[in-house]
Formats: sequence, structure tokens, C-alpha cells
Amino acid sequence: MNKTYGWIIYNGNLVTDKFMDYVAWFQQVASENNMEVEAIPNNQLIVTLHNRRLSLTGMESKKPDFVHFADKDLHLARQLEALSIPVWNSSRAIELCDNKAAMYHELAQKHLPIPETMIAPKVYEGLPVEDLTHLDLVINQIGFPMIIKEAYGSFGKQVYWVNTEEELKQITQCLNGKEYIFQKPVMTSIGRDIRLNVIGDQVVASMERTSETDFRANVTAGGKTKPYDPTDLEKTLAVSSAKAVGASFAGVDLLFGEDGPILCEVNSNPHLRSIYECTGVDVAVHMINYIHQSLNRMS
Repeated sequence: MNKTYGWIIYNGNLVTDKFMDYVAWFQQVASENNMEVEAIPNNQLIVTLHNRRLSLTGMESKKPDFVHFADKDLHLARQLEALSIPVWNSSRAIELCDNKAAMYHELAQKHLPIPETMIAPKVYEGLPVEDLTHLDLVINQIGFPMIIKEAYGSFGKQVYWVNTEEELKQITQCLNGKEYIFQKPVMTSIGRDIRLNVIGDQVVASMERTSETDFRANVTAGGKTKPYDPTDLEKTLAVSSAKAVGASFAGVDLLFGEDGPILCEVNSNPHLRSIYECTGVDVAVHMINYIHQSLNRMS
């Protein structure tokens, strides 16, 4: 049997232990499951446009059967798709999950339970924020405390707890030129959430994250983890949320609302190590199986 040949794309300018651990982990699991996966940095594949054709400068090796896109370079992801290469996750899913404003807008349109959210007005990069009258509308709608999240951010970073109008004005002016959202906190879930890893139509692993010192429960922010047995409602919400943004692989974070689970966010590239160390479930195995099955259906 011929080995399936794929690429895992990572960011060539973000070569950290955490990201390279993900790449090596995925490659190892792929190798154990009759799949050869080559690690390709995004800056070694240059999107090239001609009058009559699209190409990738730097693609000297053979065309892959699939790409696992462990980055957020949307131009490259779209070019791979345009070249008829199956890409997981899709460029559309990555785009929605990468921008929290776009993500929540999509989730709200699908009528999924999310925290009350307001999207900040557009401010062009380099233009100072001098008119703060819109903050009165936000205060009247959400009140205090509130949470501000930058549209682009990972690992619980770029998220701010706001208690007063003065803090609100200060953070708003510091974020000039950046996209961000305002959110009403789910007070019943402060420092506590659930991470559910979704592959296709299934929740394959889940853990509860808690923090005694921070309103964020992210492991990177100091949160602790323990295995969690999700309810049928939580599993259904997690799968529905991943589908809403078009993600075949997702880390879905749920909050404990007063009347049931509330969707916090969908991550298109959840890391593998923390969920494995907590639950003993190797999510990469499920990812590889999903890719094999999907390619078989396409052939």
C-alpha cells in the first residue's frame, strides 16, 4: 500500500518549542499510521500569481495528497485550495476562528448561545481614538464588569477585565487601530471552563480548566486541568459550534452558564499536549483517521 503523503504547514517566523512540538507530534502519529508528513514553513511557499495560472514558488517536492494547515497564513491556505489540494482546516474556518469579531458574528447567526457581545467600531491603524461617545452605548448595554478581547489573540492573551469607565477608556485608547470586542462576563463561570476537542462529528476528548487566580482558565494563563465527562448537550453544542465555522478539527471552549452551557470560542488549531497529558487521549490519532477517511471518500 502506498503511503499517503501530506504536508503540515507551520509559521517559519514562529519557531518556538510549543509550535514545533505540535509539528513533531503530528508527524510521528502520521508515520505510525502509514502516512508520510513533511513539515513545511509558510515562508518557503510563496503565493505566485500569473495572468493564466496560480502557483507556489518553492514547491519543488511532489504535490501533497493533503495539507494540515497549522498556521494562519490565509493567502497561502487559499492558494493551496485553489490548486485543488485538500486542506484541513479550511481557509474559511481558520479565518473565522482567527478573528473573534468574525467568529462571534458567525456563531450568532447560527443561533448558538454566546455571551452578549458588541463589536468595537472600526479605527484605522495609526489613527488615534479621540471620539469615545460609543462607549456610552457599550456601558448602557453591557455594564460593568465587562471583558474586552482583541480580535486577534491566542492562549487567553489580549483579553482584559474592565471594572470602571476609566479603565474602559484607557484600554480603548491603547487599542487604537486594533479590532476588538466587548463582552458581558458569564459570572457563573469565572476562572472555569471546558475544552472539548472535536474531530468531524465527534467530541474525542474533553477537560475542565480552572484557575484560582485569574478569570481566564487557559493553561497558558496558569489554569489547572482535569478530565471531564461532558453532557450530551455540551457535546452537541461543541460539534454544532465547530460546524458553524466550518472546522473539521476544533478546540471548543464552553462556559458554565446559569441555564446551561454557553459557547466561549472555537479554536481552529488547538494544541495536542495539554489535552493528552490531562486525558491520555491522543487527538492526533483521531485527526489522522479523519484525514484517511476523508481522502478515501474523495478518491
